[in-house]
Amino acid sequence: MRLKLKVFLLAVIPLLASVALIAWAVRQQERDLSARERALVESAYMASKQAELRHYVDLAQSMIAPLYQSGRDDEATRREAMRLLATLDYGADGYFFLYDMSGINLMHPRQPELMGRNLWEMRDAEGQPIIQQLIGKAREGGGYVQYVWQKPSTRQITPKLGYVISLPRWNWMLGTGLYLDDVHTTLAQLEQQVSDNVSATLWWIGGITLLGIAVLGACGLVLNVSESREADTKLRLMARQVVKSQEDERAHLSRELHDGTSQTLVSIKLLMESALAQLGTGHPPLPATLTKALSRLNGALHEVRNISHRLRPAELDVLGLPAALEQMGREFSEHSDMAFDMRIGGRAIQLPDEINTVLFRITQESLTNIEKHAAASQVQLRLVFGAQGLRLRIIDDGSGFDEQAVRLDPRRGIGLRNMRERVESIGGRFSVTSHSGRTQVVADVPASALRHFDARQREAA
Repeated sequence: MRLKLKVFLLAVIPLLASVALIAWAVRQQERDLSARERALVESAYMASKQAELRHYVDLAQSMIAPLYQSGRDDEATRREAMRLLATLDYGADGYFFLYDMSGINLMHPRQPELMGRNLWEMRDAEGQPIIQQLIGKAREGGGYVQYVWQKPSTRQITPKLGYVISLPRWNWMLGTGLYLDDVHTTLAQLEQQVSDNVSATLWWIGGITLLGIAVLGACGLVLNVSESREADTKLRLMARQVVKSQEDERAHLSRELHDGTSQTLVSIKLLMESALAQLGTGHPPLPATLTKALSRLNGALHEVRNISHRLRPAELDVLGLPAALEQMGREFSEHSDMAFDMRIGGRAIQLPDEINTVLFRITQESLTNIEKHAAASQVQLRLVFGAQGLRLRIIDDGSGFDEQAVRLDPRRGIGLRNMRERVESIGGRFSVTSHSGRTQVVADVPASALRHFDARQREAA
């Protein structure tokens, strides 16, 4: 795993872990808050319901108080009390009910079918004895009971809060109740609102987390691009320094060969020619070995001059790139028997030394490859000067090659890679296209690179 990826993960993983812990803490707080808020609201609602029920029962008790406190216990008095209680209702689902202490229903305005029935053993869906609990609270002096009962307006079994008291002299249980479905609906809405708010908070946390990761990624990308550019700049500078070192060494060797070895060979040649001239005046014939030695000395001198020229042609420094390329083309045509055609487009300008050297070496490497591998009959060289920069094109009509395969094969294409690195080291672009009958090598040097190297050359001067 690369170091940059490790650093990125070291930044992202703690962030994700922290966000996960925050989200878990928010969820836990939401549950606690929801439970406390539900309990608080439910307590407030139930207190309100209880006060309301007590008020209703007190109202009903006050209505029948004259009859109950009259001391009469006859059936007519009790029926009158039942009638008065039956007329008391509030809303569609508010009514009063009467039971005797044995569980027989005496009055039920909304469910008259229950009147006269003993409901002592009635149980709800959970098995709770409803009437027994109500009567038990009444015997204790009054109280509240939660149970489920059929709601008259909807005919649905609904949670209900009842409040009952006892009328001991008549052996009655008087009560009323409020259905709690509205309370449960309100509590459900409250829980949903809390849940929605927490979900929105978690979405915000997730969004901020993604934004943070995106920012980290962007910063990493910017840093990576910056480092890549810096590394690329350093690599180009290093490549230029390597090329410059190579060219300086070539120039040094060329001068040594030209000024040292070549001059020594010329001196030896002159001495041998003088000696042979003196020996030739005598009667004995000249030894054939001396003549052969002089011939080989001439060949060695010619080879040293060729090597010196190839290392660093004097035309490149004295006459410029076009003249050096033309001279190279003539020599190439002479020893390869290939037709060479060179044309210059635009107005030629004096180029910086580094660009001269790179383009000269590109041409030299290309002609060497053509001679070794292309089996071509003619070569064209085009050097075009323009406002956008400089373009060098070398075209041959040889057999061509698979450029993609050569580029991917590490054992081949070393020359092409070297040419590409040379051109890119001066800020240029290098490309090769090849197929049977036509191969084209192109080196483009933009005007910005020309100005850059020209400025550097003036500063160095």
